[in-house]
Amino acid sequence: PVLYSYFRSSCSWRVRIALALKGIPYDVVPVNLLKDGGQQFSAEFKAMNPMQQVPALKIDGINLSQSLAIIHYLEDTRPNPRLLPQDPKKRAQVRMIADHIVSGIQPLQNMSVLKQMGEKKTEWAQKCITSGFQALEQTLKHTAGRYCVGDEVSMADLCLVPQVFNAERFQVDMGPYPTITRINRALLELEAFKVSHPSRQPDTPADLRA
Repeated sequence: PVLYSYFRSSCSWRVRIALALKGIPYDVVPVNLLKDGGQQFSAEFKAMNPMQQVPALKIDGINLSQSLAIIHYLEDTRPNPRLLPQDPKKRAQVRMIADHIVSGIQPLQNMSVLKQMGEKKTEWAQKCITSGFQALEQTLKHTAGRYCVGDEVSMADLCLVPQVFNAERFQVDMGPYPTITRINRALLELEAFKVSHPSRQPDTPADLRA
């Protein structure tokens, strides 16, 4: 497998965690979203992913984009350890939380949107994340055990950790979100989350390395 990734992309990080949890070795092709006007806009990468976004994954003779689609494929083809619970209710909760983050928070504060916000980009990012986290905190109070849904790591957790990282980057006050904070802390103790962290990638700038 070959993963096209950017060290600080939360969408790429989700896939890196899944690959690490499932023990799938892979090569990384860094795609710098800032250099050369954005390497994702090159003709070569556009042929790989017409949406011109990371991540993209070459695996099993196909090209895949969109982080959750990639994770679902890995789950279907390499089911151990599973990232979706077998119980239908818990499975739905995992998907609900993942979609809450992937559709309801992250796109509103990603780089392409923030470019449009100019000097107000930090204020905008804080507003979007805070609004999303207020709802997520209430949801997690009903679903969480050690992690987002019960005591097993799931697809929801793969989405949570990168989003908390974004919140911290934009200096969001995490005080009102004790459940989110507790789960995030527990997940960051796991090796798969450590090795996939933005501070430990091949394209991480020297001053941001762990």
